[in-house]
Amino acid sequence: MKNKLQELDLNLLKLLKTVVETRNTHAAADKLGISQTSVSRGLAKLRDVFGEQLFIRKAHGVEPSELAEKLAEASDLMLRPLIKVVESYQNFDPVEFNGDVKIAMNIFFLELHGEGIFNVLRGQFPNANFSMVYWQEHSLAEVLNGSIDYLIHFEGYPLPQEIYSHTLEEVELCLVAKENHPVLSKSSEWASIHHLPLARVIIDGINSKRSPVEEVYLAKGFQPRVSLTTHSVRVLTNKLSTSDAIMFGSQYMTSLDRRLASYPLPELPKQMRKIRVSGGYLQSKRGYPLNQHLHQIIQSYFDSLALPEV
Repeated sequence: MKNKLQELDLNLLKLLKTVVETRNTHAAADKLGISQTSVSRGLAKLRDVFGEQLFIRKAHGVEPSELAEKLAEASDLMLRPLIKVVESYQNFDPVEFNGDVKIAMNIFFLELHGEGIFNVLRGQFPNANFSMVYWQEHSLAEVLNGSIDYLIHFEGYPLPQEIYSHTLEEVELCLVAKENHPVLSKSSEWASIHHLPLARVIIDGINSKRSPVEEVYLAKGFQPRVSLTTHSVRVLTNKLSTSDAIMFGSQYMTSLDRRLASYPLPELPKQMRKIRVSGGYLQSKRGYPLNQHLHQIIQSYFDSLALPEV
């Protein structure tokens, strides 16, 4: 019986419940909007699973056995939570949602976009309780156990297959340095810039030890002079705006400090002239309305960002 139960069509339980309620196969057929033949076939399948004594034929209908009545009651209890889940998907209203939302992102993105993302989310989820944290060593485990609802990271960051990820934005890179930089104002070719001090943000899991740009320096026979590595965007912008240091980054940096400007990149491999920002959440939650709304709202935020060409 166990194998037959696992293969049982849920529609048959609805049929069973209706026949128990109406005590008449014709009335059950009318109520369900199906033919009498379909009712008879369904009852035959039910008898095959549960035995012959589900219903006793009477002159003007059928009499359900105790087993049939118990099964009808159990089917109602089983279908009710399923209906509730379906209704919660269909009727999900972010305005009414008053639960917790936790978003983890690379610390660089948290400082760069955290305020903007929070503002758009707060507008869509006015009653939600938000937790916006930077990505740490244990964050991946929190995504996998469902504690973190959404993540934002660089596309190069390794994520397991259990996490669905999607490109939120492709960012053109540039050189970032102070306005009227004495060298970059004239040229950004390697021969002119290779001696300038470098500053960069640490991206855990990607460039903790050495950035890809530093590898390019070495390949060209130049020794990169890294004068600052930091997790803090504020420290980074202060360094860039008060010295001749340069950064290989995005033009978004210039929106954080008016003293900064963007300049063209020197010759670089094509794959190093852009970076991609990814958003993600558990594969098993791809159908969840909360996660879908989070993804749509955050995607809309990135789609709305517009910066002039370098």
